[in-house]
Amino acid sequence: MPRRHRPVSEDEAKLFHESVKDAAPLAAHRRKPHVEPAARRPIAPEVATPTAPPLPRPPPNLTPLRAPLATLDHGAAPGVDKRTLERFRKGEMGVDASLDLHGMTQDAAHAALVRFVQRAAASGHRALLIVTGKGGREGTGVLRAQVPRWLNEADSRPLLLAIHRARPQHGGDGALYVLLKRKR
Repeated sequence: MPRRHRPVSEDEAKLFHESVKDAAPLAAHRRKPHVEPAARRPIAPEVATPTAPPLPRPPPNLTPLRAPLATLDHGAAPGVDKRTLERFRKGEMGVDASLDLHGMTQDAAHAALVRFVQRAAASGHRALLIVTGKGGREGTGVLRAQVPRWLNEADSRPLLLAIHRARPQHGGDGALYVLLKRKR
């Protein structure tokens, strides 16, 4: 609510003028002159003028601000409580989203995996299922070997808490559970 000012009485005005009659105004050099704002006009683009080459920049500080994250391996889950980890390993958490990489090339699978993990984390998903397939007859599929490595790369690793081989009902050795950090 705006404050309403009451009119000043004659007695108050006399008292004010009496109290400031001995006051001297500030020196002219200390007063800031009142300047009217200039009319806005477009700023002309700067014309490049030949100058000396720029000085080289000092090398960036290569000291990491945080300790590097531990590499995740099947079953290893630093920072996950025992109960959550047990539910995760048993596949009891419920899969929030899944990705099937069957039939993809390595480049396409890598790009799809990174996008999938980032979108799932942004959506607040917690448990993911990534199906890689078991590979050839020897059981050494390229995607099966590469996906854990890709999950440990810099663009995905900060979002993850744990990875583990899936239970048989979710694909067994040809699939992975991925536990994402909570979105805060």
